[in-house]
Amino acid sequence: MAVTPRPLKPLPDLMVLKVELERITPAVWRRVVVPETITLGKLHRVIQAVMGWGDVHLHEYEIAGERYGTPEPDSWGDPIHSEIRKTLVKALQGRKTFRYVYDFGDCWEHKIKVEKSMPYIQCPQMPYCIDGANACPPEDVGGEGGYADFLEAMGSSNHPEHQEMLARLAISDQVIRAQPRSRMPMRLTECARSWSCE
Repeated sequence: MAVTPRPLKPLPDLMVLKVELERITPAVWRRVVVPETITLGKLHRVIQAVMGWGDVHLHEYEIAGERYGTPEPDSWGDPIHSEIRKTLVKALQGRKTFRYVYDFGDCWEHKIKVEKSMPYIQCPQMPYCIDGANACPPEDVGGEGGYADFLEAMGSSNHPEHQEMLARLAISDQVIRAQPRSRMPMRLTECARSWSCE
């Protein structure tokens, strides 16, 4: 009996996403390419890598009126759907924007916009960060108000809290200027190692 080869599974289309931290000046944003079939759990790791966050706090997506994240049995309020198997394209249901919140204490809200779709062949080494500007605030800086105070103190070596803020940076292993591009591809490579093609 002759064996008929199975047809190859078509490669997923890609999405170009613009991830922007809301209510921060100067604007902190990244443009990243991911497969449309990426799970929300894996997208979380990509966002953490490209934005420069340390992945030390809880997070949540708000997409098409639904909340996704890591459900906790003792949580209150609206249910949170698991992000583990839910793919981005299915969660979006045709919508072009959604929110990602990182660190419920500091409440860093990210607006994510699907800028365009493109064939897999145009960017086969994904996930891939293709553009961006400015560094994220340091972890646990105190939200928008704390970050404004941080920038003021870092802006002048004569500021009374300048040395304290420098020490805070050293402890948190963050830098005020844009994240070095040499580190970002390594973190994205680590994300991509856990999956070959979505």
